[in-house]
Amino acid sequence: MKQTNYQLYDFLDFDPNRLGEESLWKTCMPVDARVDGTDVVFEIPFQKQLPGNDVNPDLTVDRKNFELRLRAYGEKILRLSVAFDGQSMPGSEMLAIDPELKIVALSVEKHADKWLVKDSNGTIRARHNRQPIAIDHWSDLLPPPRESLEMTFLPDGKKEVELSAYDQFFPARHDAFALACVEREGQWRRTTMSFHAEADEKFVGTGERFTKMDLSGHTFQLKNQDGQGVNNRRTYKNIPFYLSSRMYGLFMYTTAPSKFSLADHSTRSVQLLTEEPAMDVFLIGGDTPEEILYEYRRLTGFPTMLPLWSFGTWMSRMTYFSADEVEQICARLRQEDFPCDVIHLDTGWFRTDWLCEWKFNPERFPEPEKFIRKLRDDGFKVSLWQMPYIAAKAEQHDEALENKYMCILKKTEKQGGSNFSALDYAGTIDFTYPKAVEWYKELLRNLLNMGVVCIKTDFGEDIHLDAEYHAMKPELLNNLYALLYQKAAFEVTKEITGDGIVWARAGWSGCQRYPLHWGGDSACSWDGLAGSLKGGLHIGLSGFGFWSHDVPGFHGVPDFMNSVIPDDLYVRWTQFGVFSSHLRYHGTSKREPYEYPAIAGIVRKWLKLRYALIPYLLEQSEKTTQTGFPVLRALIFHHPDDKMCWHIDDQYYFGDDFLVVPVMNSKNTRDIYLPEGTWVNLFSGKITEGNCWLNDFECPLDEMPVWVKLGVQIPVYPHPVSNTDEIDLAKTVSLKFDENYRGIADSILTELWNGKINQ
Repeated sequence: MKQTNYQLYDFLDFDPNRLGEESLWKTCMPVDARVDGTDVVFEIPFQKQLPGNDVNPDLTVDRKNFELRLRAYGEKILRLSVAFDGQSMPGSEMLAIDPELKIVALSVEKHADKWLVKDSNGTIRARHNRQPIAIDHWSDLLPPPRESLEMTFLPDGKKEVELSAYDQFFPARHDAFALACVEREGQWRRTTMSFHAEADEKFVGTGERFTKMDLSGHTFQLKNQDGQGVNNRRTYKNIPFYLSSRMYGLFMYTTAPSKFSLADHSTRSVQLLTEEPAMDVFLIGGDTPEEILYEYRRLTGFPTMLPLWSFGTWMSRMTYFSADEVEQICARLRQEDFPCDVIHLDTGWFRTDWLCEWKFNPERFPEPEKFIRKLRDDGFKVSLWQMPYIAAKAEQHDEALENKYMCILKKTEKQGGSNFSALDYAGTIDFTYPKAVEWYKELLRNLLNMGVVCIKTDFGEDIHLDAEYHAMKPELLNNLYALLYQKAAFEVTKEITGDGIVWARAGWSGCQRYPLHWGGDSACSWDGLAGSLKGGLHIGLSGFGFWSHDVPGFHGVPDFMNSVIPDDLYVRWTQFGVFSSHLRYHGTSKREPYEYPAIAGIVRKWLKLRYALIPYLLEQSEKTTQTGFPVLRALIFHHPDDKMCWHIDDQYYFGDDFLVVPVMNSKNTRDIYLPEGTWVNLFSGKITEGNCWLNDFECPLDEMPVWVKLGVQIPVYPHPVSNTDEIDLAKTVSLKFDENYRGIADSILTELWNGKINQ
């Protein structure tokens, strides 16, 4: 459908050529409010509207009453729920509510001009305005406005979040609706709710969004897709959560395809739309982004701590094809002193490339247990790729089909994601079926018992939609699928190895409980680097704590498989990886640093710096599992009152103390913003007062613009290692950034950085 610039068509998805087929039912003023257990329930009439772009009531049809239920969780969360077809406030895998987050009893006071909802502490948590609209009548040219739902919510008793009761031009021309539902043929189809947006309000989050920091003025489809890159609107991880600069968060509790319009279709409103006959929203108050995200995690779960070895270097490409090839690569990494912990086998360890059967090719990997043990003896852990789709030629196809471990296709349908192999993926594993979950876990147990330490849970953004699943409709399962998929792999990995970890691409609310996630198939280009960082910042503002990316990008440009990667891009992306929660080299061609001899020495010392920073990274990661902080943080986490920081998407904090500014061009210069504070340059030791711009800042290729707060002490490991097995954390020391610090080359890390050891 062509864009019309009318909200009714472009956002609510009415077809202007078939207006009589669907009807809009719009909220009216509540007629009652009562206490129901711990909740307060508003009884609200809805009025059917006549078809057309002008919204006028159909007075020939009786109103229908529905209930808007309010529930308070603790002192900072208020839940609003209305169901047009079924019971409100259902449960699902998305929620993992903190047992200490107790439901607080609400009460209602009815006054002539307002109804107040208070909690047991007497704090006002919601307010319904019942005052008549003030008018000074002089014309009957247009009718008065129709009644609407005028409610203000105070999730933390302080922040006021108002419904958009009257976002309109004249009474029949609306740009947003406080609350409405669309009906067709007697069935409720989709629901919308809108909140007032201030003129200067900014928004972040919504998932791994590959766009600017401030999302205002955008409408986003919340439907997971194979992103096929990091520079378009598609994204692997949509999260129905946003954070406002007014310091409130909104979590729309749904798995259905949905939309957020963040002051876009109307600059006066944030609009929500979900393709189901219900609206269930958690409003979260707080004084800082971290506080709000902490409360969001209390609803959907906290990231769990990852094993020490995972913070080392991961080496991979698409793909390694034999045990001999892998052993030669590992031997050379050790011989040339590139520290590394994980060797990842991507699509080529099966009997046929991409034909996922969860079994090693017996010719190219004849003794997998011996192969894995040999690598482990040299400090290498093995990670394996797989996918949740079963090919028609897969050994397990018939068994899965017969036992309904995979979906039952209604007709032949191709799975919608990237397919590099032209294989027929005949079905999606049905993780809504407990027996299928156990069957899948058993496939992984066989591999994990051999000594494999991690499963790459690739794909999962798209499922076969014209199919039957055991316990959910496919349109409701598509977004949730990543959570069920990753949970299964995470649980069986922890069961066998003791370490809870996956390497995952897709995501939805709750997936942060099963780390870790990476940013997908970025291009090997400066654009790919910039897009990856944008995605990492927004996913960190969406509840995720651990996030990585393919160094130095996944695919070549313009030749997908074979374009040469520039040396400077390889180095700059390595630097970005060193200052990320996890560091993995991966892509369609050679990724090992010795394949780039002109810059191999630079890469070596950067990898040594990475291992020196692991004590700091462990410290910050523990903090990530207990707070609202991600490891890689947008500047607004520490400077929410600095309006400039709400627009910066190419700098970030690495933990509490490092301010990291990736260079994203071949000029070795860039503009840099130093927020308020006193900053010490990691490489030169120069001290600079913040709240300033450093324009055309020059940085040689072997360095990176990185600052640390004056007075900070960073735990580091100053001894050379080839892998994390050699790290003795008892030998950790502190690197002090005070007036006496003269730069990394003249610090306790001098031998590692200057390359005087093991060269």
